[in-house]
Parts: sequence; structure tokens; C-alpha cells
Amino acid sequence: MARRSEHSLEELKTLVLDAAETIIIEEGFSGLKVRKIAREIGYTVGSIYMVFANMADLIMHINARTLDAIAAKLEQVQDSSAEQSIETLAMTYLSYASQNVNRWRKTFEYRLLEDDEIPDWYQEKVDNVFTQVEARFAELAPELSEYHRKRAARALWCGVHGICVLYLTGKQEKAGIKDIEEMIVLLVRNF
Repeated sequence: MARRSEHSLEELKTLVLDAAETIIIEEGFSGLKVRKIAREIGYTVGSIYMVFANMADLIMHINARTLDAIAAKLEQVQDSSAEQSIETLAMTYLSYASQNVNRWRKTFEYRLLEDDEIPDWYQEKVDNVFTQVEARFAELAPELSEYHRKRAARALWCGVHGICVLYLTGKQEKAGIKDIEEMIVLLVRNF
């Protein structure tokens, strides 16, 4: 077992998150157990709860990392036209989701308890994903108010996300990636 003095609380937090992400990537969320994380990093369960209030807090931090990764991928999209960039954003999102299925699914399948509120720091992570689409809508339709741009961006992104969910969770008839890409392009262009 590692001793507490070997790592700062911030280093321990990073160790826990790295181990938890690896477990989710390799085994899916069902494999994520605090005891397993503790064993992987050589610390006790109690040490993990020194940096995370509970399992829900840990999951929120794991999901926040995934949202950061999605936002970073979307920020790399630099097409010349706003219309083309929205399509590219959607394809980038599909690509990230299909290459990181377990991480991506965990982020969107996890539900807070009824009385829990989304922390502001986490909501910022969610908003960062939408920011890229909202910026393209500002270029396409400058006459729209900020409120309507946000609504339009979120409505479109919910559709793109829905197609990804159907494809990546097997809830849709077997479809190839080209079929899914065609559906996304059709949605984006007609929106």
C-alpha cells in the first residue's frame, strides 16, 4: 500500500481518476468499484474518500473529464464555412463517441439522484460542448438572439446525440458507420 505522504491530495485525485477511467474504458461502468480503484492505485478505499465525497462525486469528475475531451475535439474543427463546420462538428462528435464508447456512454447514462443538483463547475463542462455549435449558429444566423441560437444549437445537438445513442447502443437496426454518417448529415443540412 502507498502511504499518504507519497502523494498530495491533488496527485491522489489524479491517480483515482486515471484508474477509474481505465476501468470504465476496459470493462464499462459495471466494472467500476471503489475497492477495485483502490487496489489498482495501491491505496485504501478510505483514501479515495478523502478526495471524493462519495461515488457520485467521483463519477461526476470522471464524466467532467470526458466532457473536456469532447469539447477539446470540437474546438479543433476549423472549417471555412459555418455550415460545413457544423457538419464536421457532428462527425467529430460521432467519431469521438464511437472511439470512446464506454466513457461516452457513462457520461450520458449517469443520472443524479432526484434531490441532487448539477454543480456549477459541471454545468460549465456541459456548456463548453455546446459553445462550439452555438458559435457556428451565430455566424449562420446573426439575426437570431443569443437565446434562440442556444436553443437551436441544443436542439440540433440533441438530434445528433440521439443518432449516436441509437447507433452506439445497438437500439437501431444494424447500420454501418456510413449509414449513421448519412443520417447525421441529413439532419444537419435539413436543420
